[in-house]
Order: sequence, then structure tokens, then C-alpha cells
Amino acid sequence: MSPDVQPIRYGMFIMPFHPPQKPPAQCYDEDLELVVAAEELGFSEFWIGEHHTMKYENIVMPEIFIGRALGETRRIRLGPAPVCLQQHNPAHVACRLAFLDHLSKGRLNLCFGAGSVTADQELYGCEPKNAAEMVDEAIETILHLWATEPPYEVNGKYWQINLKKTVDLETGIGFIPKPLQKPHPPIAVPGMSRNSPSMKTAAKRGHQPFAHCLIPGNVVADIWATYEAAGLEAGRKPKRSDWKVARSIFLADTTKEAKSRTRGNSLGMNFEYIGRLFDKGLGRKIYKRDLNQSDADCNLDYLMEEQIIAGDVDEVLRRLLLLVEETGPFGTLVLMGYDWDDKQSWLRSMQLFAHELMPALNKAVGPVTV
Repeated sequence: MSPDVQPIRYGMFIMPFHPPQKPPAQCYDEDLELVVAAEELGFSEFWIGEHHTMKYENIVMPEIFIGRALGETRRIRLGPAPVCLQQHNPAHVACRLAFLDHLSKGRLNLCFGAGSVTADQELYGCEPKNAAEMVDEAIETILHLWATEPPYEVNGKYWQINLKKTVDLETGIGFIPKPLQKPHPPIAVPGMSRNSPSMKTAAKRGHQPFAHCLIPGNVVADIWATYEAAGLEAGRKPKRSDWKVARSIFLADTTKEAKSRTRGNSLGMNFEYIGRLFDKGLGRKIYKRDLNQSDADCNLDYLMEEQIIAGDVDEVLRRLLLLVEETGPFGTLVLMGYDWDDKQSWLRSMQLFAHELMPALNKAVGPVTV
């Protein structure tokens, strides 16, 4: 294969999603098993969400989980998705992620974004309307700290970082750690809205676009269109091989079995759960292909035809090819992972995904230009 093209890679993302009645230690053990299984099946990357106050989504600091998972794996790249930047001091983020990059021997991926959980924001005193501005400032600050030597002085709107008085060159005190990967680990940015401001900023910085699993296909397409236009305007040539698209996919030996299981397993329960969260605040706009659609119509029947892809290998391939027809090719298909309410069926789904679906998808789509 030409060095200028590559097959579609495949990764995995967990929010995570677990029933509150399951002991947390069991949840974390199963998630670690999942990382190991993903590596054995050839997944190239694994992402872990950050949530501080949610019983269902119970990993508080993905970086700690990653540190544990590094010892169980050898090749797969690991990353927090996203680091909820408005909830952290940027200097602390810069220090701990540089440290983790060295621990990982360069297997660390990064995703920077805003935490959207209202309770997390209240806990940390974050005003939701300032989230995008705070994330932008935090990214600029982190990149500056990684690229410069002391003394440090950053006078932002939300954070003031000053390290001058106690810098001592002779004893090496006052230095922000630098990552192992140069200039830093790959950075992705999540996108989940039409005409996404975060995609415009990501494109200007050369960060990778990451389309969310909750959005319909036409919004996934808009994510790329927005990113590409902003990149070209900034003098960058966006690469589709950098584009990550997350989808909720469940495979079984027959389409009937896959759809039946999905409606009752943790995948279907997750979309119903998130829908209830939307009903308490934002409404179900994120789910909608047509903004005139009613919230009531954004039910599981609709989601099974739009965001959720369930079937045998042939049916899932058909659905993915329809997605690619609408969005254009992407570099990484990120499979969403959910609670192991039926471990064997989930492992079977992953095996079909890696061994049969991805080879068939790559054969049908062809390589992606780097």
C-alpha cells in the first residue's frame, strides 16, 4: 500500500456506562478486561470518558485508569476523552499529562473539550456559558507551557499562572514537565453540533476532529465540512485520515438477534438514559436529523435507524456504507463500549467487528488518503 494511503483504523470509546447497582470495583475490572480484549483484537486506540458526579458513568479521572491499563497492555494507544478542561487548572493538566506520556512510553492520545455534566460544573463552580471560552484558553495555556521554559507568566481571563520568583536553574526547580512525544501527544477535539465552533478552532490548530456517537449522520457530515472549511481558511489542508467517527454498533450472527439484544442490553439502555437526561434540560435536539422533528419521535425506534447500528456483518456493513456515502471516508471508526451485562455477546460482537466487519469495510471503501 502506498505510504500516502491507509486502511480505516478502528478504536473504542467508553463513557463508561454501568448500572449503579454494580460494584464500582467490578465495573473497573471489566473495563480493564475490555482494554486487553481490544488490544488482542487489533484495536489501535482506546478512549475513556471523565465524569465526576455520575453514578452511571463512574470513571472520575481517566488518567488514573490509563496508568493502570498501561501495565496490562503493550501496543494500544490510550487517551482521556475529553479532559474536561474548564474543571481543571491548565498547569496541573500540563504537568500530569506530560508525566503520563512518559509512563506510557509515547502511547498517550489526548482529547480536549468541555465537561457537559451540569452537576460536575456546579461542583467546580463552572459557568456553562463560559465553557467554550475556558476550554480555548486552557488549550492555549497548556500548549504554551509545553513549548516554553521558565519563567512562566500567563495572564488569562480565567487563569493566571505565574512561576518566576522560585525558579532556580542550578537545582532544576520551577520547570513544567514536557511530554515524551514531540511537540506533544496527538490532540483530538470532540464535535457534536452543526457549524461547530470547536471544529473551527480545532482545524486552525491542526487538532483532530472526533465526531460524537450521539449525533445523526448528517451532523457527522457537517462536522467534517465545518472542520475542512476552517482548516483551508487557516492555510491547513485537513486530512480525512485524522478524522475519528464514533458509532454505537452491536453485531451478532443474525440481524434479528442483534436488534433484539440491542433493544434490551446496555447499549439501548444508554440511549434511553441519555434521552431522559436531555429531557431534563437541553431537549433531544442532539439526536435529531431534522430539527423540526419532535422530541417524542426521538425514541428508541428512531435511534435504531439512525445513531445505533445493529445487525449481522452484512447489515452493519450496509449501514456503515450509507454513512460513508453521506459523510465521506474517515480515518478511524471508534466503536462505543457499554456495560458487560452479557459478556459473551459483547465479546462476540467485538470479534465480528474486528475479524469480519472491518476487513469488509476496508475492502468496500478502499484506503483513506493520509
